[in-house]
Amino acid sequence: MKAVAWIETKRDGGALTEADWRAFVQGVVDGSIPDYQISALLMAIYFRGMDAGETAALTLAMRDSGRTFQWPADPRPVVDKHSTGGVGDKVSLPLAPLLAALGFRVPMISGRSLGITGGTLDKLESIPGYCTRLGPERFVEQVQTVGCAIVGQTEDLVPADRKLYALRDVTGTVPSLPLITSSILSKKLAEGLDALVLDVKCGRAAFMDTPEKAHALARAMVELAHACGVRTCALITGMDVPLGRAVGNWLEVRESHRFLESCARAAGGKMPAEDGWSDLKTLVVECAARLLVLTGRARDPGRAVEQAEACLGSRAPWERWKAMLLAQGTRWDAYEAQLQADSLAPVVAEVLADREGWIVDCDARQIGELVRDLGGGRRTAEDSVDPAVGVDELARCGQWVRKGDLLGRVHLRQESQKAEAVRRLRAAFRLADAAAPPPPLVRDCLWPEPASARA
Repeated sequence: MKAVAWIETKRDGGALTEADWRAFVQGVVDGSIPDYQISALLMAIYFRGMDAGETAALTLAMRDSGRTFQWPADPRPVVDKHSTGGVGDKVSLPLAPLLAALGFRVPMISGRSLGITGGTLDKLESIPGYCTRLGPERFVEQVQTVGCAIVGQTEDLVPADRKLYALRDVTGTVPSLPLITSSILSKKLAEGLDALVLDVKCGRAAFMDTPEKAHALARAMVELAHACGVRTCALITGMDVPLGRAVGNWLEVRESHRFLESCARAAGGKMPAEDGWSDLKTLVVECAARLLVLTGRARDPGRAVEQAEACLGSRAPWERWKAMLLAQGTRWDAYEAQLQADSLAPVVAEVLADREGWIVDCDARQIGELVRDLGGGRRTAEDSVDPAVGVDELARCGQWVRKGDLLGRVHLRQESQKAEAVRRLRAAFRLADAAAPPPPLVRDCLWPEPASARA
């Protein structure tokens, strides 16, 4: 009868104890609480909310519902990044090896795409031989030796979250702020982190489409993680336009590879100046810089940015990237052959500007929906994805184009898809006679204490 009492307490606006939340999570995992009672409690939480103490208690109970990682004694801090997801968001791919090169350990447990939001695992699985499922011993060993590993969630990692999310998905309770924060952070806390940087996307192609929603989620996660003992900050970043110049699983891997390779070739000289990589570089560096500050390895964000840029402009991140791919089974000859191919898709269509003008918008939502509809994303969690399809060579906001200039390319499976795909990609761009500044990428940064204390 405890479940009924919990439901009634939350229905009436009360708070459950830490012991209540631990008993609830245990019942979720062992099946002793039926789905209809779990769903009723989730709905009560959706309408009545949870206080900070309750959210922390639920998060820690979820973390402890399965395996947690403890790391060998080592001066290298254990860190990770979490993004709420976006179109073209490939930051994890170059960030993990950069962090390893900076002297961090990075046990990155990532997810798959859903809707227009890309998934890091789907991207990496487009690499020949790359294994996203490592046993816990091998996972720890690779992080200790290479410095980073990017894998998928195993069955024994936070099993409570899988059950709760499945029920939230079919009961209309996904948008609940305390349930979102506990779901995200329980998995990150299970990694045994010293510090975490959050990338909370804001804009029309983001889960949080307004600044107010993005700030509320970011603040809730920063405060919760801090209360649970993990030093955390959150970047609020724009997701109105795609990140980088490619959207699609393999195309984003190739872009990330070329970015790191270009940095390695420029070692000791100037950073790569390709226009399409400026936003990717900015966000990778900003995430790394925040972790340097959080772990006390840089005194302020400005110096941390300089430190991260200096490392990115060396060969070290590229070498860690290659070491990670090889450690996780990549067949290097086949991988290099894919990199040299113009496309893995049988049909490639160029999309040309039908007038001259300044590009003042490139709608990330429209592009994400196009790539999803071509097979590059999922409508349901059970769908498979096509690694080859997508768009690349996207023109950038603030760029001047003449009639006939390239706006982008579409990679697709069938010739019959070509006309509609070209129409949709062209429609995602808006041209004007006057230039307009592109929207800012990094909108804000939230720390556990007031931002002025970090200035």
